[in-house]
Amino acid sequence: MGGNLANKTKGDRVIWGIVVILTLVSLLVVYSSTGSLAYKYSKSTESYLFKQFAFIIMGVMVIYFAHRVNYTFYSRLAKLLYLISIPLLIYTYFFGAKINDGSRWIMLPVINMTFQTSDFAKLALFMFLSRQLSRKQPMIKDFKKGFIPIITPVVIICLLIAPANLSTAMLVGATSILLMFIGRVSTKHILATIAFASIPVIFLFAVSLKYYDKANNRPKELPAVFSVGRVQTWIGRVQTFVYGANEVNSEKLYQTNQAKIAIAKGGFFGKGPGNSEQRNFLPHSYSDFIYAIIIEEYGLFGAAFMVFIYLLFLYRCIRLYRKCPYAFGAFLALALSFMLVIQALANMGVAVNAFPNTGVTLPLVSMGGSSFLFTCLSIGIILSVARNVEQLEGNALAEVTV
Repeated sequence: MGGNLANKTKGDRVIWGIVVILTLVSLLVVYSSTGSLAYKYSKSTESYLFKQFAFIIMGVMVIYFAHRVNYTFYSRLAKLLYLISIPLLIYTYFFGAKINDGSRWIMLPVINMTFQTSDFAKLALFMFLSRQLSRKQPMIKDFKKGFIPIITPVVIICLLIAPANLSTAMLVGATSILLMFIGRVSTKHILATIAFASIPVIFLFAVSLKYYDKANNRPKELPAVFSVGRVQTWIGRVQTFVYGANEVNSEKLYQTNQAKIAIAKGGFFGKGPGNSEQRNFLPHSYSDFIYAIIIEEYGLFGAAFMVFIYLLFLYRCIRLYRKCPYAFGAFLALALSFMLVIQALANMGVAVNAFPNTGVTLPLVSMGGSSFLFTCLSIGIILSVARNVEQLEGNALAEVTV
């Protein structure tokens, strides 16, 4: 039976191994970090362990079935999924469940689970972008015929995600630009895009610095024009990040300070599995700040190991990109791997206070939800490309042998 399963499970074995390692880490750390959550809702930590285990089982099934599908099928689906994602994002903004002042989720009936539409939109966009890049290669340097059809879907999705989740929109934009650079899009067009996209970011930082009273060490009152949407939240996060070191008792800094304490307690070797103390004080220790708990329990060696695992995953996907003979598969594997690794680095950067708070999860490690399942779907699609490359190499080897 084991041999039969091995025969049916194809693709890059190293990536499969990374999935196993990250899901095992997820089980250990989620079980360790959900004590305060269990207390809050009068549940046992074992219930969250079983819930995470169930998500992992579902996720592995998603990976398995997605990797069995020929990746060219995703090319045919790409445009449809992209077109579906646009009204979904619009609906989510106006009618979605409001959590932390942001409309990011819609409630799925029957199963009663929240669904983050930006996860669906990211996957749909990168499928469609990979399709466009592969089809537009003959005229990729042309502004009208090459650049406009590629940048338009990126701009639309980023603008629709940004009002509720600016950090995700920025990560999607950065990943898209990186993919366009590899896809031979004209450098002057890419630089113009970066310059244009930098304007609102620079403006946000400028406003954040202007409306902060350094003498009294507190934010100034913002004009009414900045009360639209989540602009005040974005400004507050930038101010907390830039001036936070002076506001030790600030409520906004509570999460950051607790994460720093967890990291300091971890030292080089950590306190050991299940011995975290800051899990009882750190909000979202099982999702956004799970990396801080990993450092506390497994030390700097555990932290470095996590970085190594994600970089190894990226290396295997770059290797896959170079071996794939068809442009769509190559771009798709690269796009999805960039998306996951950049998200992982952003999450880890927030935990160590290298970036402002973003609210993104650590792929395959943070507590399960729709984001976890979409991560598994992305990995399944990458493995689908790897499986087909493996088959092509096997056929080529058979022909040489004959």
